[in-house]
Amino acid sequence: MILLSMFLTDYSCSDKPVITPSRLVVKFGDPASATCVACQQACLPLDDSVISMEASLGTPDINGTKVTWTVDRMTEWELTPKCYYTDSTNHQCCTSLSVTVYKPPETVSFSLNPSEPLTEGSKVTLQCDVLNVAPVANLTVTFYRGQTPLDQVKSNDITEKPVSETFSLSYNTRKEDDGVQFWCEAKLELGAEGPQPPLVVKSEEVNATVYYGPQLKVPADPAPISITRGEPLHLTCLAEGNPKPQYSWTLPSNKGHRSGTDLKIDSDDVQDGGQYVCTVSNNVNSVIVTFNVTVQGEFPQD
Repeated sequence: MILLSMFLTDYSCSDKPVITPSRLVVKFGDPASATCVACQQACLPLDDSVISMEASLGTPDINGTKVTWTVDRMTEWELTPKCYYTDSTNHQCCTSLSVTVYKPPETVSFSLNPSEPLTEGSKVTLQCDVLNVAPVANLTVTFYRGQTPLDQVKSNDITEKPVSETFSLSYNTRKEDDGVQFWCEAKLELGAEGPQPPLVVKSEEVNATVYYGPQLKVPADPAPISITRGEPLHLTCLAEGNPKPQYSWTLPSNKGHRSGTDLKIDSDDVQDGGQYVCTVSNNVNSVIVTFNVTVQGEFPQD
């Protein structure tokens, strides 16, 4: 003959088991324990009740109305221990213990996509790769420009076992980003019962190289220049850019010593009047500076 015992499980009974702590946060592979006081009065006398703590892992130690549950090494990712008592009427009163098993990220790495060099005004994806973390739903990834946080990203994955995930953020590059360090950090926030302060793993920093067109350090259309015949002429054309700009000059005559940013004529003549055009360029863009020069007067007659 087979006997079937049917229990009415009640999680809302007035004198229900009390588990300490009420929520358990434990690192995978670490030991863990919790204590349960089954009741104040409802499970007495003890001879008429069954008291225990039930879980897929660990062992209960029962001493009167107190149950101590211990795990030598946490080797499961999903478990819900239950402390209960069953009275003489087969009424079972239960309390479940919320258990969060966590694993810090093995590595956190940062990259730019597309990879360097970048171009001013282009969109780049900041990418943070987090390897083998649990539970990923409790992870917050923050992207940084230097020491300034840009934005935070969280996962929508509710998997309790370790997963690897890529987090990304779209960013518009500026010339001021050239040489700036970008990086990310992954913070595992597990509440008051978890490690304090929360676990943080940082990536290495990546120096950004941003190409941008020449930025003039002189006016693009300077005031007209008037000099007397026979005087020297000195013009300067200066800009910054990445890559370093190249300079070329277009002259009204073939005279003059051109050396990058500078043009010099030791003694001007009439044919040296006109437009002097300095073209500044790199592989991003080019700009020009136009000098309008007038040569006045004549050499003395013998």
